[in-house]
Amino acid sequence: MSAVANRWRGSCERTKQDIRRWPKEYLPKIFEPERVDRIMEVSAEAAGEMTRRLAKEEGLFAGHSAGGALAAALTLAGELSGEGCLVAILPDRGDRYISTALFE
Repeated sequence: MSAVANRWRGSCERTKQDIRRWPKEYLPKIFEPERVDRIMEVSAEAAGEMTRRLAKEEGLFAGHSAGGALAAALTLAGELSGEGCLVAILPDRGDRYISTALFE
């Protein structure tokens, strides 16, 4: 695991499902579920904590879903052996959460 992944680990251990999964009707037509290897569950608490860390430590003003994606990616990074490349896409922006408890 890289030094960056080691630095971020700690807050990604929880797996209780609290983040909403989109119903089939919301999935884009280009989505190919047969290409999905695994769906990882992340708690709202872990996603929120990671979102705040992204803002504070990296200067990335992302949203709740982005924090959840990074938390899942770091959990997966801890399971991988050997060298490789793991990419996490941060699918949300932070401005939509300014008036919520996420950034209090």
